[in-house]
Amino acid sequence: MQRREFIALAGGAAVAWPLATNAQQRAKLPLIGVLNPGSVDVPAAAGFYQGLRELGYNEGLNIVIERRFGDWNPDRMQHLAADLVGLKVDVIVVMSTTPARAAKQATSTIPIVIGGMADPVGDELIASLSRPGGNITGNTFLGPELIAKRFALLKDAFSGVRRVAALWHPSAYGRRTMETMLAETESAAQALGLQLQLVPAPGPDDLADAFAGMAQQHADAIIVLPSPMFYGEHKRIVELAAKQRLPAMYAAREFVEDGGLISYGASLPDLFRRVATHVDKILKGANPADLPVEQPTKLELVINLKTARALGLGLSATLLAQADEVIE
Repeated sequence: MQRREFIALAGGAAVAWPLATNAQQRAKLPLIGVLNPGSVDVPAAAGFYQGLRELGYNEGLNIVIERRFGDWNPDRMQHLAADLVGLKVDVIVVMSTTPARAAKQATSTIPIVIGGMADPVGDELIASLSRPGGNITGNTFLGPELIAKRFALLKDAFSGVRRVAALWHPSAYGRRTMETMLAETESAAQALGLQLQLVPAPGPDDLADAFAGMAQQHADAIIVLPSPMFYGEHKRIVELAAKQRLPAMYAAREFVEDGGLISYGASLPDLFRRVATHVDKILKGANPADLPVEQPTKLELVINLKTARALGLGLSATLLAQADEVIE
């Protein structure tokens, strides 16, 4: 071998060796698969990544994250869940119930942590909140349980309301949960003497027609039922409500921060920050079957006073005093 050939070979080895070492080190890092229902991270996902950082995890340094996006397509979610299983991830983190069902079908052994479930027992994801069993744990945002309270708060904000349109996403959660949610909606409206119009929106492309239908039926106000898809499309929903001049009650503060009237529910970023705690425990050896599914410890009422003024609503001092935050 000539000297210059030897030097070239040695130089190539010197380049390849660090690359191989880096690949080996990367392969040894904990690998988390994140399955999102939409085309981008839901807004609350920032809470999860913040929670990881607070626990000392830095992506690319001591942890690797593989993200997948379902584009609100259940069939695609099944394919993506199987893809993450094929990568042999250490934990699958799921943003909401719909992709959770796909993850559960894809694996019974890899731990799954789900953020923002509605009724995980009713949706047959876990055995019980205290002892989930199987390979699934996470937290719930209290879905059907808060609907009556939201109706009452909406009527407090708009005493002249007579006809309420309820925007709902038929495949947001499991069949049993959606049936319960609709039953609670009908019961709450009846208890307050309100006429109810149920308006389905199966996907993002159906939102404009849904709001047009509300206007045609002369709705006085709307209540947006919980849905990961609605949450992902919250800015557009707020814009559509403003266009129709409809006072609206939402399940998450992000709607109100972007111009919606009023919201009542758990802080979703806080819930997803807690998802990081579950992941940390699992990476350190905990069994998801023994990690209780957490429920929110605090619910927040957020009111946008600027939006109320734009709609000509004079909110009572009593209602404003109840608010955890009033956006001026």
